[in-house]
Amino acid sequence: MLHWRRFMKRSEAIFGIIRIPLDALAVWSALLLSYQLRASNIDLLPGTQLLEPSLSLPALPYYISSFVVPSMLVFILASAILGLYALRATMSAWRELGLIGIATVVWLVIVIAWYFLVLKQLFFSRALLFQAFFFLFLIAATQRMLLTLIQRFLLRSGIGKMLVVSIGSQPLVQSALDTLQFDSHYTYLGHLRNVSELSTLEEKQEIDLVIQTDPAPQSQETIVLIEYCRSHHLGYGFLPPVLADVPHLLVVEALGLLPLVRLQPTPLDGWGRIAKRVFDILLSLTLCVLFLPLFLFLTLCILVESGWPILYVSKRVGQHGRKCVNVLKFRSMKQSADQEKEALQAFNHRKDGPLFKMKDDPRVTPLGKILRRWSLDEVPQLLNVLRGDMSLVGPRPHLTQEVALYSPQQRRVFAVKPGISGLAQVSGRSDLGFVDEVRLDLKYIEEWSLLLDLWILWRTAFAVLLRKGAD
Repeated sequence: MLHWRRFMKRSEAIFGIIRIPLDALAVWSALLLSYQLRASNIDLLPGTQLLEPSLSLPALPYYISSFVVPSMLVFILASAILGLYALRATMSAWRELGLIGIATVVWLVIVIAWYFLVLKQLFFSRALLFQAFFFLFLIAATQRMLLTLIQRFLLRSGIGKMLVVSIGSQPLVQSALDTLQFDSHYTYLGHLRNVSELSTLEEKQEIDLVIQTDPAPQSQETIVLIEYCRSHHLGYGFLPPVLADVPHLLVVEALGLLPLVRLQPTPLDGWGRIAKRVFDILLSLTLCVLFLPLFLFLTLCILVESGWPILYVSKRVGQHGRKCVNVLKFRSMKQSADQEKEALQAFNHRKDGPLFKMKDDPRVTPLGKILRRWSLDEVPQLLNVLRGDMSLVGPRPHLTQEVALYSPQQRRVFAVKPGISGLAQVSGRSDLGFVDEVRLDLKYIEEWSLLLDLWILWRTAFAVLLRKGAD
């Protein structure tokens, strides 16, 4: 039984190690197959001659020694850096497939850079190189998927599973419990209250990992548990209970030689912020060009109806809540609108929060009603996006006097730039209660992605066309 258990534990390492020679074989097969196709003047499309016969192919032994073998090392190194040889195989199949694609692209870039920048010469055959790129991804991905299927079959048979227990006065959080109970990589043996129960269980059952649910660095229970796990060669881990509701916002990084668990307020930190800014600039520039005739037409209409100024500049609280930004709008109210606001407070239909909204506001001009109905008054905010004060998608900017009434939790909406549209706007616009609006804005901040931005912009177009919830 002990030997069988050892094999079960070693199977995971075996699957991790075997990926290295399989990747080497994938590179070897792809490059030799591409060589033979070019040497035989065979294109990828059967019966179709798209390429001229190659006259620059080297002899096969030289090709293998000077290109195939180094390519094997480059691809394996790129895969290792991307974490494709981890012995703990908990990565999803789709993520592994994506990383294989990245490793293949990295391999191609390195080859091209080596020949053009270092050797300063053309590659033997560009067709061969791009055929090899295609075959390498296809063969490597196929091998990995087959290996994953075999490993999952063994996991369902009980081979390679990690035996896990949780321990502590607090129960395991539901998301972790669901993973341990339903993920084929784990067998959950239950929750224990103390080290004494752990010791009793270990006498009957081998354990791979002990998860503490209520770690406290200075508590005697934690010190005793860690010492027990170390002396009995058990894996020890803990879940940070105060951050269990936002695991996707936790980042593990190094502080010198020590690991540091850091909470990032939003996935926008780092490259996400750069990607969003590039996206904002490109799309807002495009929209500015498309809307220029409309911009000029509306300017003329406002001039004819009520004269200057054309734009209304509203001081709104910007990112981090530290400074105000000048949010631009086409003027849709009378010039004395701000002075009349105080007298209209009794007619505010937003009683659930600090925002002021009024049905049939008498300050709105006839043209302003049309602008607001179709959200055309917000078109000038594309200039705010270009300046970097706002984003196309984000929480709506609010007035300083409104922000002064926010609770500490509600002030978390300032983690990102305010936006022209947002998740709250496409989920109800002004029909939405203030509490629900903040909840959706915080959801957007914590779960941001470019795909989410695209989805919100798509929904915004329909919300405007259907004139849903616009004041």
